[in-house]
Amino acid sequence: MTDPDFNLLIALDALLSLGSVAGAARRLELSASAMSRTLSRLRAVTGDPLLVRAGRNMVLTPYAEEIRERTQNAVFEARAVLRPAVSELSLATLERTFTLRANEGFVEAFGAVLIAAAAQAAPFVRLCFAPKPEKSSKHLREGLVDLEIGVLGEMGPEIRLQTLFRDRFVAVVRKGHPLEQQNEITAQQYAACGHVVASRRGLLTGPVDQALTELGLERRVAAVVPSFPAALAVAQASDLVALVPASFLIHQPVGNGDSATLYAFELPVKTQGITVSQMWHPRLEADAAHRWLRQLVLSVVKQRFATINT
Repeated sequence: MTDPDFNLLIALDALLSLGSVAGAARRLELSASAMSRTLSRLRAVTGDPLLVRAGRNMVLTPYAEEIRERTQNAVFEARAVLRPAVSELSLATLERTFTLRANEGFVEAFGAVLIAAAAQAAPFVRLCFAPKPEKSSKHLREGLVDLEIGVLGEMGPEIRLQTLFRDRFVAVVRKGHPLEQQNEITAQQYAACGHVVASRRGLLTGPVDQALTELGLERRVAAVVPSFPAALAVAQASDLVALVPASFLIHQPVGNGDSATLYAFELPVKTQGITVSQMWHPRLEADAAHRWLRQLVLSVVKQRFATINT
């Protein structure tokens, strides 16, 4: 049996990360036709279509979704093995400020644990969390930030990324809200309520509205606020329903305990999941201190979720 062409692994990572033949071609500096031929080879090797047409876009198959994170990690490990040897990093004496651009939800959920872990391993390192009012690769390209954390947008084909966790949207209301008394909340009951929407750009609709439209339903948006904390504050003080990522509720007073002031429930319609990644510019790929930071962020996030789920 012949060994596989390991160059295909690099191409597979680009295709699964970007979900686009054209985007993968730009990242790898190949022509679109060459990338299409590579995708055909990958389909033959894996026995799976990997990317399929959905309207004017391409979407990953379930198998491709399953192997995306494994593929990323395999490529990272391969690059680490082939990377030139450098002097050993001394975390005990490392003095450096790392700027991480992330939304307030990530900072609230993971900031304190991440800062504590960094201080324990590298006492002279400083973490600076910068606000993220929009998705843009400008800050990474211009060296203004070390890491960008969030959902991949139009970041450019050269930007490196690694999946941190999968997230989903959930609905949140105040404790004592009429919906809390329902054993099973229907799409009709959900849509009939007033809603508060979190949108930095003032948008009134999102993925949940598309799912409701397919059922012939429409929710009534009573308010639009610029952030998820603001949406929760409004929901807690009213009968409006907020829509937030589940990870944002890690440190929120949600549940059935005496101190709980919020009640969260799964959406009665199916919406697409959220993939939260850490992204960086390739010029920092081989930087030993930056590699340590990336691994720290990844391990802290995974440990935090492991603690929650046990």
